[in-house]
Amino acid sequence: MDPAKLARINELARKSRTEGLTPEEKEEQSALRLEYRQAVVGNLRGQLDNTVVIRPDGTSYRPADKGKSQSN
Repeated sequence: MDPAKLARINELARKSRTEGLTPEEKEEQSALRLEYRQAVVGNLRGQLDNTVVIRPDGTSYRPADKGKSQSN
């Protein structure tokens, strides 16, 4: 996510705590927070998709692949 957007999220949070937000700022804050959450979830999915578990015997598997084969 763009650092300027993160700075704006923080700025709106500070303003919300001190003096309150206008309805337009509340909408902007909500949209920015949604975008931030979507970015975090996307990054987490990317990490989990590339996770490999290595067993003590040296074999490895991807948890996503194992879950798909177990449900079939």
